[in-house]
Amino acid sequence: MKFLTQDKLTIVGAAGMIGSNMAQTALMMGLTPNLCLYDPYAPALEGVAEELFHCAFEGVNITYTSDIAEALGGASYVVSSGGAARKAGMTREDLLKGNAQIAAQFGRDLKSYCPDVRHVVVVFNPADITGLIALIYSGIRPQQLSTLAALDSTRLRSELARYLRIRPDEIADARTYGGHGEQMAVFASTARVHGEPLSELIGREIPEGDWEQIKLRVIQGGKRIIELRGRSSFQSPAYLSVRMIAAAMGGEPFCYPAGVYVDNGEFDHILMAMETVIDSQGVHCKMPHGTPEELKTLCESYRHLCKLRDEVIDMGLLPPVKEWDKLNPHLK
Repeated sequence: MKFLTQDKLTIVGAAGMIGSNMAQTALMMGLTPNLCLYDPYAPALEGVAEELFHCAFEGVNITYTSDIAEALGGASYVVSSGGAARKAGMTREDLLKGNAQIAAQFGRDLKSYCPDVRHVVVVFNPADITGLIALIYSGIRPQQLSTLAALDSTRLRSELARYLRIRPDEIADARTYGGHGEQMAVFASTARVHGEPLSELIGREIPEGDWEQIKLRVIQGGKRIIELRGRSSFQSPAYLSVRMIAAAMGGEPFCYPAGVYVDNGEFDHILMAMETVIDSQGVHCKMPHGTPEELKTLCESYRHLCKLRDEVIDMGLLPPVKEWDKLNPHLK
């Protein structure tokens, strides 16, 4: 098999459903023969490794460890799904605080054990905040870290295709920006159906009320998967995040929105889904174009993310914004 690179790829949280699917997908896509799996839960991690050995991939060096220093040492690329899932009785604040602590330690570990890492993809929720925290504590350049945000856009594409009874690939540039969940900004102006702007179809072939229902299904896409399968998504986030890291390795550029650090005078000191491209030079973003109403929704999403960021600062898990450059000199 021909590989994109010989460099080490480490998957953090590899014992989980997302992480284990990432590992298999990375091997099937031929990203690198040097794959390291990390998870603190050693028995399940060994089980994942055994399954991959039983797949009989040719020419690969699969290693696994519950020692984070060993896992990250020498890694050029890292994907982390290593957060905790929300459990019964937990509040949103509980989840935010717990995963913020995990993200802070992850960032410190990146700085300690692989300061020369080329690209990091953060998957665990709330990814806009956990990615920001990891970036601050890692000390790496903002272009070297991205978070999974494309899943919201691919859900929009899927819902439109279902409604119009066409193939998803007949829809181009379906986009959501900003945060994830209830606060995401769903854009109609970017998308095209058979080359025709989606915004021209709304009110003509798609009644306004139906468009509102489509947006609602996109926002609640993760909830729907839980209802159907009895567990949260794992196949789609695993595949999309592996495509992101493949692009950073020099593969086909990844052109769906990704979470990226933004500090441009309009959106400041935040990590949010933007119009991005990931390639071998890292993640690059530009401001989305949209209608005044869409841009208003994006600003509302930004303010929501700022509120979450400030909650983490109030918890003492991040220093005030003006002190971020003491941890990461690239964030001036």
